[in-house]
Amino acid sequence: MKFITQPGSKLTRLGIRLSHWFAKERRVLLTATSVTGCIVILRLVGALQSLELAALDQLFRLQPLGSSDKRIVIVSIDDNDISQVQRWPIPDGVMAELLLKIQAYQPRAIGLDIYRDLPVGSGQEQLDQVFASMPNLIGIEKIEDTESVGVSPSHVLEQNHRVGFNNVVVDVDGKVRRAVLFWNTERGVRTSFALNLALMYLKPQGIALHPLPNQPKYLQFGQSVLRPLKPSDGGYVRTDTGGYQILASPRHPEARFSKVTLSEVLANRVEPSLMRDRIVLIGSTAASLKDYFYTSYSSSLRGNAQPISGVELHASFISQLLNAATEGRSLVQVLPHAVEWLWITGWTMVGACLCWEIRSPERSAIVVLAASVALGGVCYIVLIAGWWIPMVPPLLGLLGSAVAITGYIAHLEEELKKSKEFLNSIINSIPDPVFVKDQWHRWIVLNEAYCRFVGLPLTALIEKTDHDFFSPQQADFFWQQDELAFSQSGEHESEEEFTDANGVTYSIATKRSLHRDAAGNLFLVGVIRDITRRKQIEDELRRTAAELFRSNAELREAKDSLTQMAYYDPLTGLPNRKLFQERLSQSLNWADRHSHLVALLFLDLDGFKLVNDSHGHQFGDLLLKAVAQRLTGCLRGSDTVARLGGDEFVVLLPAIPGQQDIARVAQKILDTLSHSFVLEGKVVFITTSIGISIYPLDSQTIDDLITCADMAMYDAKESGKNRYEFSAKEDTL
Repeated sequence: MKFITQPGSKLTRLGIRLSHWFAKERRVLLTATSVTGCIVILRLVGALQSLELAALDQLFRLQPLGSSDKRIVIVSIDDNDISQVQRWPIPDGVMAELLLKIQAYQPRAIGLDIYRDLPVGSGQEQLDQVFASMPNLIGIEKIEDTESVGVSPSHVLEQNHRVGFNNVVVDVDGKVRRAVLFWNTERGVRTSFALNLALMYLKPQGIALHPLPNQPKYLQFGQSVLRPLKPSDGGYVRTDTGGYQILASPRHPEARFSKVTLSEVLANRVEPSLMRDRIVLIGSTAASLKDYFYTSYSSSLRGNAQPISGVELHASFISQLLNAATEGRSLVQVLPHAVEWLWITGWTMVGACLCWEIRSPERSAIVVLAASVALGGVCYIVLIAGWWIPMVPPLLGLLGSAVAITGYIAHLEEELKKSKEFLNSIINSIPDPVFVKDQWHRWIVLNEAYCRFVGLPLTALIEKTDHDFFSPQQADFFWQQDELAFSQSGEHESEEEFTDANGVTYSIATKRSLHRDAAGNLFLVGVIRDITRRKQIEDELRRTAAELFRSNAELREAKDSLTQMAYYDPLTGLPNRKLFQERLSQSLNWADRHSHLVALLFLDLDGFKLVNDSHGHQFGDLLLKAVAQRLTGCLRGSDTVARLGGDEFVVLLPAIPGQQDIARVAQKILDTLSHSFVLEGKVVFITTSIGISIYPLDSQTIDDLITCADMAMYDAKESGKNRYEFSAKEDTL
């Protein structure tokens, strides 16, 4: 689309484009802005949090299954194990035996996800000795919070700083989507059970936690950086993010960890390689103990929620930390709030723009549905890459703006129908051709005079554009003029050529103006006048004027040519005798009024006849022209050099101060001409003899001055040539 602006003004052109685009699309912008504002408010008050969390769960469930993590082995205590031991909690003696058997398999780290704050049965002393002798064992504690009391760790493990808390943060819908790594307590900062085990496993590889120098709250963990979760990150709104929390990446239920039972370990029915150099977690999986949690995978469209045990949940946390540290697999990250608002606004604009451009409810529904699927696909792909971006707010924005624009278009169509009927009733009474276009340059109303002018019926023209019928050049020009009228929001008149369906070309003047109905529909109304005859008369006048101009130019050229012939020497281009005498007369008159002197120098070239005879007249002419150029170049701009004929030249020096100044000019001329001339590859030397007369000292008439200078020139020749002589009549100055 082209716009006509002031030449070279790119800024002006851009301003017109933007203002015109905003004028046409302001409804889209207003709708998108309003819908986005409503969604942002809903987002800030937390009304969309549950939907966003549910969408996140669904995206997690759509991810590939993934492989089991062979670095972690779970020793489960199920209901059968409790029946065989015949007691819960597991007695201290049995627990000590279990730990010793596991340690014999040489695991890298052992995590005991069972509270041992109180003695259970016999064997407490033996269990304490086992605790003290196993440096790779991490026990658990529960930190007191607002919802439950705390549980102290084993005093032996506490003394050896081998305890981690197993508190789990649960969202409002009862699901675990976050992992807590550190917790501030009265005893200081406590580390989680999962993080302690991960650090112990990674210690041989030299991997530890280090705060970033410029951001102490960010922790360098191997190949990844741990970033604490903020209260309103992702889909959360004002969530309690006490301690140091990160977003968890749940594992698919079918990608389970290797698992053996307590009974199998006690009965030595475990392959040693299964636990060697691994992390072994000991915990309850018994249904009767109800140590289960819900995660993103714990629900489905059919409603059969499948929780996982606490020990499996901690194993999932550990696996996520190991992947982040060793493989650089990013933890789930979130966008800054400003970027989120732009993300939501962008999809809201998409819904509004699509429906505004398509303007068909059926096709708009299909396209918006496709855009919704695309939005879900983008969120899914980005989540696989480790980013949680909002899905529900942009989806609501997409649908909300689409519904709003579709309803507005329906209102516009109804008002447009009424406007067409009203305009039809008016323009058909106008004898001149009249057209009405919408903002897309389509004809929506045409009177009968316009159809006759174009030479086509109304049915062929309606809802079409200029490009459907006219040549590209004419159609582009019409389009540009329409755009000017839209952008200027006022009346606009232009002249253009118009070719009808029969190939007849007219000159027309079109007056364009804008009309807006009650619903805000904008129309361009154009009235055409046939100015073909007027243009023909104007062309004839222009041709006549051009001919007169050419005639005047020719007369001026002839006059200049005659003047040149009358006043200038044809060979050298210097003033001739006639022009010289006129200038001499003017100089004498001026000298009389101002009491100044005027000098006349008469020059005759020495030996010119010999040059002419030796080298020919053509060569002599070249020499004369060269002499003329040197004379002109060595004098003042107010001085006059003229050629009287043959090799005779005169120099007029008006307003000369005195005889000494005249002598200096004469000597300068002698010096200038005494230098050799190189003409046609030949070197020629020539001199001149100069006779000088002065007004009013020698004479007060032109003829006498010339005669005096001529006689002085002959005196110079007789005195040896290449010199100057003053007239004998001149008095001493």
